[in-house]
Amino acid sequence: MLAAEWIVEGETKYDMFAWDMARFGQWAGKAFTKARVGDQYAHRFKIHFPGEEREAGRPVRTRPVYEMQRDMKAKMGLNYGWEHPLYFGDVEDTAGFTRQPWWDVVGAEARMLRDRAGIIDISNFAKYVCNGPDAEDWLNAVFANRMPKAVGRSCLTPLIGKRGGIAGDFTVTRLAEEEFWIIGSGMAERYHQRFFKEIPLPLGTTFESCTDAMCGFNVAGPDSRALLQRLTNTSLGTDAFPFMRSQWIEVAGVKTLALRVSFTGDLGWELHCRAEDQIRLYTALIDAGADMGVGPVGSRALTSLRIEKGYGSWGREYSPEYWPQEVGLDSLVKMDKDFLNKAAVEKTIAEPSREPLVLLHLDEANVRASGADATGGEPIFRDGVGIGRVTSGAYGYSVGMSLALGFVSGAKPGDLVDVMVLGRSHRAKILEKPPFDPDGTRLRS
Repeated sequence: MLAAEWIVEGETKYDMFAWDMARFGQWAGKAFTKARVGDQYAHRFKIHFPGEEREAGRPVRTRPVYEMQRDMKAKMGLNYGWEHPLYFGDVEDTAGFTRQPWWDVVGAEARMLRDRAGIIDISNFAKYVCNGPDAEDWLNAVFANRMPKAVGRSCLTPLIGKRGGIAGDFTVTRLAEEEFWIIGSGMAERYHQRFFKEIPLPLGTTFESCTDAMCGFNVAGPDSRALLQRLTNTSLGTDAFPFMRSQWIEVAGVKTLALRVSFTGDLGWELHCRAEDQIRLYTALIDAGADMGVGPVGSRALTSLRIEKGYGSWGREYSPEYWPQEVGLDSLVKMDKDFLNKAAVEKTIAEPSREPLVLLHLDEANVRASGADATGGEPIFRDGVGIGRVTSGAYGYSVGMSLALGFVSGAKPGDLVDVMVLGRSHRAKILEKPPFDPDGTRLRS
């Protein structure tokens, strides 16, 4: 049925990305494929755990700072072929249903960023540049939100699927009158190309991926401004560099595109540079932060930080299965303009939410007893009746709460529900606001 839907209608009613060949790129050559197939065959009856990393065929893609990060004791994971830091420390990477030995190491990274600042490698984000006299019109025809009018401004925008769901979420920045910078999910880059190709590019306008050519770091936390100000002559004060703005600046002599935004939900900047400048920029950031108690932060801590803020992630909370109003993106869908799959979203956005996205706080006593946090996939019950499921979960180290994002029907903030973690009922409360910086004061400070 799903294969037929895919062929005839162009999209399945359920998210099939885990079966989609688009999750591999040209980097998945014969050697990698042979190694992975052999590994899969050898472990086909093995129990697999949340966060499990398989070593077969790796490394296949590395950035210039790879060896430097390994020297800093980075434990690596695989993200669309790229070797990417999970955390930094001497503790071996293990996988299991309960909290692992690296749990405290990840917690130290998360607390460091919230208390001072942290440096996160975000080179695995997909990055695109659109140039030309009709760049704005073409992007408006692709994305649901209205593109920024002023140079240096950014916007968040959904990409709508054929059935009116969320096919992707992007940050679009206007770099010049005819130039735009687009950032999206790295693992979905090939998948998203299908949508981009549905709208023909006007003559004289170009759209190209620069994911391989450009690298990036997110410097975030209350001391991020002070750290970066050591390395640049550009004023980073709120008046000079407000939230959701961008500038080309020099950081430690490296030409860098700086965006005032952070997936951590904290004060921060994304810094994007050429791949050949990555080591120089990373070295400068690490050295500048050393006496401030600031260091590198991996992707596992980032997961905890974004869940503390209630931020969704593509492939978890954002998916073609979910409608804009169910994930809080409906205000970014501008129905007064034309865009890709507008007719489909006109129907879905007019409907009431089936299962709105919520943030849950799991009972501390239950979590201590099981030694486990929700990670995704756990069912949610109320009064013995299934009402939803968890999509992402982690311990919120800076707020001292075991948290989970998930979809529920017939429940509202303040309600008590049960999340089944490892088959055990964990009492949970649906939160009205995220526990970290609920009003965005720190984010915009």
